[in-house]
Amino acid sequence: MTSSETPSLFSANEWLRYTRHIQLPQIGVGGQTRLQQSRVLVIGCGGLGSPVLLYLAAAGVGQLTAVDGDVVELTNLQRQIIYTEEDLGR
Repeated sequence: MTSSETPSLFSANEWLRYTRHIQLPQIGVGGQTRLQQSRVLVIGCGGLGSPVLLYLAAAGVGQLTAVDGDVVELTNLQRQIIYTEEDLGR
């Protein structure tokens, strides 16, 4: 079977979005496929968890679960970059 006969693992948009990952020999199609099929649990959505969630989503991780028992406060918004003032008290 030639590469043109191989079923597409990604939509055209996903190929374009992740093309730089796919071109890296350390990741390639297999690695990006594993990312897409992976599940990650992030405990804590504060100063470290917030950017981690953004980067994991941008990298193409298939399922993200975020767990945080705290409440969003105005004094934390400068580090909790996934939240806005609309999230205060949540």
